[in-house]
Amino acid sequence: MSYTEETLAALRRSSPAQEEFFQAVEEVLHSLRPLLDSNPRYREQRLIERLVEPERQIFFRVTWIDDKGAIQVNKGYRVQFSSTLGPVKGGLRFHPGVNAGIIKFLGFEQVFKNALTGLPLGGGKGGANFNPKGRSDSEIMEFCQAFMTELCKHLGPTIDVPAGDIGVGTREVGYLFGQYKRLTGRFDGVLTGKGLSWGGSRGRNEATGYGCVYFAEEMLRVRSEGIEGKVCTVSGAGNVAIHTVEKLLSIGARPVAVSDSTGTIHHPEGIDHDLLKQVKEVERGTLEAYARERSDARFIPVSEYPEGGHHIWTIPCDIAFPCATQNELTASDAETLVANECIAVCEGANMPATPEAVSYLSQSGIAYGPGKAANAGGVAVSQLEMSQNAAMQQWSSEEVDARLQEIMATIHTTVSEAAAEFGSPGNLVHGANIAGFRKVADAMIAQGAV
Repeated sequence: MSYTEETLAALRRSSPAQEEFFQAVEEVLHSLRPLLDSNPRYREQRLIERLVEPERQIFFRVTWIDDKGAIQVNKGYRVQFSSTLGPVKGGLRFHPGVNAGIIKFLGFEQVFKNALTGLPLGGGKGGANFNPKGRSDSEIMEFCQAFMTELCKHLGPTIDVPAGDIGVGTREVGYLFGQYKRLTGRFDGVLTGKGLSWGGSRGRNEATGYGCVYFAEEMLRVRSEGIEGKVCTVSGAGNVAIHTVEKLLSIGARPVAVSDSTGTIHHPEGIDHDLLKQVKEVERGTLEAYARERSDARFIPVSEYPEGGHHIWTIPCDIAFPCATQNELTASDAETLVANECIAVCEGANMPATPEAVSYLSQSGIAYGPGKAANAGGVAVSQLEMSQNAAMQQWSSEEVDARLQEIMATIHTTVSEAAAEFGSPGNLVHGANIAGFRKVADAMIAQGAV
């Protein structure tokens, strides 16, 4: 049994029923084989065994009272995976599907994503199995305050700095930060994604979506292509998808489809960004409401999706941006995209493609940007927010955006060079995993067996 297989077998025993976590680790370890073969010190130092185990996992009960006076109980999580390169950094996700395996997979991915930014950040993730949909503002505030009452014991601007994720936007960050400040008496940069008037950074809300588009531009540039005029499909209708659509429109592309948990909107003339924001961010409704406002757009409910796939990926496009959630793009979807002559897939979500889809896309010859590289813009600007907080400054939108573009271009160069160095030119999956791992692993060796 090989070193990789031994590690995976041990992980199966120690982390049973955590399929998403195992999937993320398996992808990384298979990419690392050429690096591990050429550098025996990584095995001697047991770097793989150390990296697949979080430094600490925090599970806690969240008890709160709803508007009817009834006691509600949820489960909270924070996995501090690695502080090797800096304070732990990673979002909080409020979603009914959150569990220990999901949080571990997200935290594991975050370690390498943060390493690729070149910024001094460790990696982690957190959240709760709380569903904010349908809850009043007062209930969300009650939950956030109860959640932070426990979580604040483990946070600090040089220890662990959470951000938002699915179900956690500026409103939720505000409630979390207010409770942190009340409990600790400190006003410091312990959360990112804050409002502009109380420590937030310009460009933070847009960063993941904008950064994903900037990464796609880099992928196409090396193929002497551009994004202007390209037809694009964007899965999801949350923060990342909305700002991916916004940036695509601003540079002359034509995003024609978005999706949410109820179905897909196909708008051949191009997504109406203002209407999309109104429906999803103001009304907090479903995409069916979008179709009611635009007669030239079609809503396709989930019940009409093809077996084993998702309708949005059947819509012919030049570039696909999976920006919804993990494992949303299947092997069948990948085959359909390639058959429809899609030239690039750039991931705005975390691990949105199944292993079979990743394999097919990587072998197809199209440009493929994995999430840990392509969606790193969010955490990059989170670190810029931390820097502004530490200096008690606020930068202009232009300065933040210029730094974001520079970071995304550097990430593309870094992963491309690593892929070429280890015999997989153009394979950005391998390049991202190798480059991220090598940076963290070398720092772990330098810091000793801790």
